[in-house]
Amino acid sequence: MNEGTHSCCGEDDKKKPWHLSGLFLISILTLALLGASFFSHAMEDFRRIFWEYVRIMFWPILAGFFVGGLIDHYVPKEYISKHLSIPKKRTIFYSVGFGFLMSACCHGILAISMEIHKKGASGPAVVSFLLASPWANLPITILLFGFFGIKAFLIVSGAIAVALITGLLMQILDRAEWIERNPNSVEVEEGFSIWQDILRRFREHEFSHENFWKAFNGVSKGAIALAAMVLPWILVGIVLGGLVSTFVPQHVFHHYFGPTLLGLLVTVGLATLLEVCSEGTSPLAFTIYQQTGAFGNAFAFLMGGVVTDVTEIGLVWKNLGPRTALWMLAISLPQVILLGWILNKL
Repeated sequence: MNEGTHSCCGEDDKKKPWHLSGLFLISILTLALLGASFFSHAMEDFRRIFWEYVRIMFWPILAGFFVGGLIDHYVPKEYISKHLSIPKKRTIFYSVGFGFLMSACCHGILAISMEIHKKGASGPAVVSFLLASPWANLPITILLFGFFGIKAFLIVSGAIAVALITGLLMQILDRAEWIERNPNSVEVEEGFSIWQDILRRFREHEFSHENFWKAFNGVSKGAIALAAMVLPWILVGIVLGGLVSTFVPQHVFHHYFGPTLLGLLVTVGLATLLEVCSEGTSPLAFTIYQQTGAFGNAFAFLMGGVVTDVTEIGLVWKNLGPRTALWMLAISLPQVILLGWILNKL
């Protein structure tokens, strides 16, 4: 089997002393806020909400790192480049389909998406994968149907539509060289068959304890490299979500989340700060729907949080490029607002 290379996309932190790395600095800030919660009554809710978010996110994120480690160690760049790097429309459909099959939350999916980018997936393909995964993946689809009934179909369909349209438009920008190209893509020779290559590698692989531990170490190194890149941004998202949930009264949410254009925009703005994990925000979206009857606002809260999530934008900015991050936001956010407005009118 293939042993992947373990160079992480976030090389800058590797060149810095450990005490200046993003993970260390954000960890210190987080610990300081948690420590303050033991001395300030006003911060006690922050500590409770912080650990609740950690509880909700821990296993999905761990699963994301594990899958990312498997991809890093076992999946050759040719596999990703063959299906997710070519500038054809079917590439975007493949990306959305792969996102639908994933079982990680939005931050678990971040690790996987950065890994497939490192393996050669184009910027438009990665963006489509990111936008489709949180609200159109199978486990969350089931969860949404439990909350919203048949109306959940509109949320899932809307997420897929936004992912497809954004990916297809970004392919046009990619061809015009308005967004960054992925330097990790590799040329795949004509007639290359993934299945034949897998069978060849399987036949040539020797099953032994030595190879098992070699594979274990390879997967672990890939997962740890991804964690070092993604965890600082996840901590930023948790801290922001915890602070907003602590200091913004609940009645303010309900009062300003009405089925108006202003309420829709306010909903998207708060979703930007509150988006921490898809499993964690879906109950809050249902609460908004129950209290206001604004189904479009619930959709905008769910999808808008993904589109404007500081963790996601930060990682796309750093790894795919600033132009890709800004165009992703500029193309997808108006779609979310428009769909939310339409759903409020139905």
